[in-house]
Amino acid sequence: MTGALTPDIAARTRKKGLQKSVVAGSIGVLVHWFDWAVYAYMATTIASIFFPESEEAAGLLATFAVFAVSFLVRPIGAIIFGRLGDRLGRKLTLSVVILAMAASTLVLGLLPTYQTIGMLAPILLIATRIVQGLASGGEFGSAAAFLGEFSPPKHRGFGCSWLEVGSLLGFLLASFVVYLLNQALTPEQVLAWGWRIPFLITVPLGLIGLYIRRKIEDTPEFEALQTNETVAQSPLREIFKRNPKQFIQTCGMEIFMNVTFYVVLTYLLTYQETTLGFDAGRAALLSTLASALGLIIVPLAGIASDRFGRKPVLMTAAVSLTVLSVPLFMLMGMGSSWASFASTFGLAFILAIILGTHAATVVELFPTRTRQTGLSIAYAVTAALFAGTAPYALTWLIDRTGNTLSPGFFLAAVGVVGIVTVVSIPETRAVDLLKDDDLESQAPTSARA
Repeated sequence: MTGALTPDIAARTRKKGLQKSVVAGSIGVLVHWFDWAVYAYMATTIASIFFPESEEAAGLLATFAVFAVSFLVRPIGAIIFGRLGDRLGRKLTLSVVILAMAASTLVLGLLPTYQTIGMLAPILLIATRIVQGLASGGEFGSAAAFLGEFSPPKHRGFGCSWLEVGSLLGFLLASFVVYLLNQALTPEQVLAWGWRIPFLITVPLGLIGLYIRRKIEDTPEFEALQTNETVAQSPLREIFKRNPKQFIQTCGMEIFMNVTFYVVLTYLLTYQETTLGFDAGRAALLSTLASALGLIIVPLAGIASDRFGRKPVLMTAAVSLTVLSVPLFMLMGMGSSWASFASTFGLAFILAIILGTHAATVVELFPTRTRQTGLSIAYAVTAALFAGTAPYALTWLIDRTGNTLSPGFFLAAVGVVGIVTVVSIPETRAVDLLKDDDLESQAPTSARA
């Protein structure tokens, strides 16, 4: 059955082209990471607005605790939206997720402050972050499945790489908006009303994304499941019964990606300021340039994986991370401008290779029936357990050991996880995403997850 459908699917994906699917798939990721980065960049301001009676350190910790809540609920969102996508389609979840993110961010931007309504203000802040976290849990799986299934097989790596271009654009846009905010307004104006502006900017971005996503069709692979009446009724149960190996491999791949992502693009800025004594402006500039470099390298890595295969590209990144992490942190510790520039760019280059290849790889591991659920849960769980805790773990390691190279050894260990994972997976470049068992009913139609 697969052979009879493959030419039709390939023809439809070529006919649709990449442009609309790339925009539809990546814009929600941009909105998510823009909101995430704005909250992180404005943590001190938010602490003084919603936790004014706390000491400065306590207020900041409370703000980051609220920040962490969105990570903790992501796996719940992954289960909800993953199951929804595998049962009702990618298009529906893409629309619901971006609508939830835009609506909750609008509410956050309009929230009364502690000075106005007291303790109800931080409670409402927590509620909005919970909704955002649930939506974020469904974004990666929905967008990756959609982009992978709509991309022509020979260009699937390139198509899926735009998912991470969206995340990097979100980071860059957030840093630019916060920079403009602080340049245009006084600190008093920012505290009074200016802090709302970045969150309210998210709303039109989300509405544009919703409009685009509602105009797209569902993917050919999912429509083939509907036509053959073989849509999974219990995708979560089916993953752990029939696809446990693929799930574990995806978890390994997402630990490799997520931890490197958070260390290089978030923790590194704090490390350079607090541990190495870099000027805040210099550290921020290095972070911005690292994200800008990623915008160039990520799609090139996707193209390379389409030409040479997923495994060679990923293995290059994994070995490089294992071998070069400690030397790059040693170079960074020299303190000179050229050394900090070269070391930061070296880490960013390795990360960009991973970002450009991981999404297509994990998309190709799963059958269509359970793809969105598997991707969503693996991504959300590894982000919550490993990536979200990485900054705390590294801060603790440096404090206990006194070794400023601890982040280098940490990333080297993550590189070993990458090597083991890449060795375990098959080469999946340009494989047919619709498998024979996708078109065979594997569970009673009355079953429920």
